[in-house]
Amino acid sequence: MLLEPALASLYDAASSVKTMVVKVAENKILVTGGAGYIGSHVVRLLAGAGKDVVVLDNLSTGFADAVRGAELVVGDTGDRELVSRVLEQHRIDTVLHFAAHTIVPESVEDPLKYYGNNTCCTRTLLECCSRAAVKHFIFSSTAAVYGVPDSPYCTEDSPLAPINPYGTSKLMSEMMLRDLGKASSMRHVILRYFNVAGSDPEGEIGQSTEKATLLIKVAAEVAVGKREQLYVFGTDYPTPDGTGVRDYIHVDDLADAHIKALDYLAAGGESVTLNCGYGHGYSVREVIDAVNRVSGSPIKVKEEARRAGDPPILIARAEKARSVLGWEPKYDDLDFIVKTSLEWERKRLKT
Repeated sequence: MLLEPALASLYDAASSVKTMVVKVAENKILVTGGAGYIGSHVVRLLAGAGKDVVVLDNLSTGFADAVRGAELVVGDTGDRELVSRVLEQHRIDTVLHFAAHTIVPESVEDPLKYYGNNTCCTRTLLECCSRAAVKHFIFSSTAAVYGVPDSPYCTEDSPLAPINPYGTSKLMSEMMLRDLGKASSMRHVILRYFNVAGSDPEGEIGQSTEKATLLIKVAAEVAVGKREQLYVFGTDYPTPDGTGVRDYIHVDDLADAHIKALDYLAAGGESVTLNCGYGHGYSVREVIDAVNRVSGSPIKVKEEARRAGDPPILIARAEKARSVLGWEPKYDDLDFIVKTSLEWERKRLKT
């Protein structure tokens, strides 16, 4: 009888050791571009879920202080030796790939920059992942792969016909990832983003890229006095008010889709491509009205000719993401998206 307490203590101690061993042995997650706008929001959610995360970012457009709860390695995804070392040292089995150039007009002016970084560096990253036997890969793609769709709504099966080098560079990466998946055991989720906007509702991180071109980001900067005016590129599109129509998705909802994709692959899900949007769109003028409404005063607007590479309408059909991942967006409200953007810009003015 006297042995029972001692045996119980030994059992508890053994269980604790077993738990500790499992925790130490858990593979880490690599997030490329994790110091950038979308990547940092995903890293924040991963860290909040208790995941062990390593960020690889060259900080060309990202910010070290946006990396919360993760180790930051400064470097390029195209650096084969560095990537291989990070994968090996941290025993990475899952990669989330955000590192990319993302400005459409710039891609038209300097296409090789986009093919070099978005496509060639992704090829190097995939090669390193293949050699390191990475199991899961989540890729940050874009609705730009659809080009100018035949209908306002894009499904995952809509024709792929990008009209700018940015979209083409992402599509080429999608194709490489799919082909690698067929030739290996690596499984992947490709998430095609529509127009990402807003900032962390708690105000810890946000969109800090200088000279950003995202509409709501720029409009919020105008509203707080950081920019003099907002340029509207194109007022003669075949849309109800002549301005381009886009499907705007809050960055935290998009980040949550990545968490759901991670869980999906961990549960044995097969490789899949999914749209990430809300399924409805707003015109540029409607966005401006929302900024005026939420900020309380009108912003200065100047109308210009269309920019090269801009389709008139892009709206997602995203039912598949909801059904496959169990993804349920929480912030499908234009005024809320604008509100979080304005709050972040006001916070930046004080720092």
